[in-house]
Amino acid sequence: MQRRLIPLMRALPLLLALLLTGCEGSSEQSTGKEDTAVKTTPTAAEILGNSDYLAMSYGGYRVTSRDVQPTPAQLKDDMRLLHAMGVRIIRTYNVQLAQAGNILKAIRELKDQDPAFEMYVMLGAWIDCKNAWTDQPVDHERESEKNGEEIARAIALTNEYPEIVKVIAVGNEAMVKWAAAYYVQPRVILRWVNLLQGLKQAGELPADLWITSSDNFASWGGGDVEYHVEDLKKLVHAVDYISMHTYPMHDTHYNPVFWGVLPEEADLPKEEQLKRAMQRASAYADGQYRAVADYVKSVGADKPIHIGETGWASNSNGFYGDSGSLACDEYKEGLYYQHMRNWTRNNKMACFYFEGFDEPWKDAANPGGSENHFGLFTVDGKAKYALWDLVDQGVFSGLSRDGNPIEKTFGGDRARLLEAVKAPPVKAVSHK
Repeated sequence: MQRRLIPLMRALPLLLALLLTGCEGSSEQSTGKEDTAVKTTPTAAEILGNSDYLAMSYGGYRVTSRDVQPTPAQLKDDMRLLHAMGVRIIRTYNVQLAQAGNILKAIRELKDQDPAFEMYVMLGAWIDCKNAWTDQPVDHERESEKNGEEIARAIALTNEYPEIVKVIAVGNEAMVKWAAAYYVQPRVILRWVNLLQGLKQAGELPADLWITSSDNFASWGGGDVEYHVEDLKKLVHAVDYISMHTYPMHDTHYNPVFWGVLPEEADLPKEEQLKRAMQRASAYADGQYRAVADYVKSVGADKPIHIGETGWASNSNGFYGDSGSLACDEYKEGLYYQHMRNWTRNNKMACFYFEGFDEPWKDAANPGGSENHFGLFTVDGKAKYALWDLVDQGVFSGLSRDGNPIEKTFGGDRARLLEAVKAPPVKAVSHK
């Protein structure tokens, strides 16, 4: 713990000075103090969009409450599994819980045991508005007093593990207005991004660390014009890159213009209907990316855009299940995963696919809820359809999750898997 406090104590005077002066900061990297360990590892600029560094969103929670933190052994199990499938950078979501620090510690220990082991982290700092998650009225014009503590923890962890932490993301879907329980105005994110950029310039953070915010495509200007405020323009210029979220799966319910079997496809075999529907879903994600790219260009910025989050649940008993849009099952998840990997690889973008493992705490009161089923692995370590080919290739040989060897779901029986899959509804009118 003491090693974490030393860099934080050094940073606090500058941090407070920047807050008091309202420093605008800069997105340009400077030549400040450099940790020799950082020089021997690739930078964020070299990792993001590099096909040799597959990205993944990660949470290691096994039960219905985050009060039960994953153990160091469990984290190492997961890191080995992700590493085996080619993942080299993972994304976390907050640092107030023990998991974030324990992940960094686990990665360092794995590296010490095997110098060939390589894993880096995009460290998320959670940002809330005032009174979020309380019984008081939320105030979206003001920020939570806890945000400064979260940023301070992110600074401390980055300075303790500079060879592992390559990105700090200020907030997770913190600006999108449908996050009514906690969203903040862009100026809040801008303030913290500028502060972190200032710390980089002063040598209090690694000079090649990248700073961003990870948010919905609409929050990055790709949606309604209500988001096109001056502070968002400043934020686009302040970050090192845009970390954009896109979720066609959710829009199979909320905006199903792309979803369904076209009338002229109604007589095709089910698998062909599914393939075409999922191709349109992937094209929908590409459309949201292009909308963000257009906005970034319109404000005179030239910033890389990477996918900070996208995914497709394998089960839903709600909006996306049998009584809803018929979107969720392992087969569609597998098709979407492959489309996203191919699309981002071809366009030299990183894709922090959501997510590596199912997390049952997400919708603890509803085990069948889609939020619990975005993983490519089940909680007990079974590989879903998206990963069956890797099981066949033997990449998980000798590895396990909580003592369970990695096996395919459905016993690897593709015919049985497809029996459980339903085609989307036939659209009344063709909208190609």
